[in-house]
Amino acid sequence: MGNGINQQEQAMNLESLERVYTNYSSVYDQTFGKAFDESRESAVKGLNIAPDQHVLEVGVGTGMALPLYPAHCRITGIDLSEGMLKKAEERITKHSLEHVTLQRMDAGDMSFPDDTFDLVMAAYVVTAVPDYRKVVSEMIRVCRPGGRIVMLNHFSNGNKFIAAVEKMISPICQRIGFRTDLSLDHVLDGTPLKVAKKEKMDPFQYWYLVECVNAKNGYSHS
Repeated sequence: MGNGINQQEQAMNLESLERVYTNYSSVYDQTFGKAFDESRESAVKGLNIAPDQHVLEVGVGTGMALPLYPAHCRITGIDLSEGMLKKAEERITKHSLEHVTLQRMDAGDMSFPDDTFDLVMAAYVVTAVPDYRKVVSEMIRVCRPGGRIVMLNHFSNGNKFIAAVEKMISPICQRIGFRTDLSLDHVLDGTPLKVAKKEKMDPFQYWYLVECVNAKNGYSHS
């Protein structure tokens, strides 16, 4: 309850979010495809996923990143939008991605058991959900101790002028399912996540790839 979102508001926000992304699903690839191709490919290839590892992609969307993952691992993708998942299923069929499965699921209330995944990938997710704390908490829960949680996302800039602009336009951006005023410090505050890598990504070096070690349950990260 730290950010004041009650259950009724949460349900309404999730319904609104699902509608937004279902409406976008038919044009999502054309809108966000090429502009983010380079950062998406660089992020996935940089994961260095070991054979037989189980990877969760949160907010899989239309599945644009799915063909980039190595076939030697297992991929589970979740999304709230049925429209997005339908497009992702088409991509799985087109590319014969037999190591990939999809489920419709709220990222803030996952049905997976604790410690299910070796790696959790969340691209353009934490600033596009009604309650980022719940989503981050769930990612930590379903990722094993010592596993990795990777976020490819925009986080608010330390530059005071840019931060002021981001805060000003955030209410507008939230109408289309995206907020600009969230900092990485806010996302990580009170969590067991330890940043192992942080780098700027295109387009415009406006995005960050943040790789964290899940140091929960007393796991020691050196």
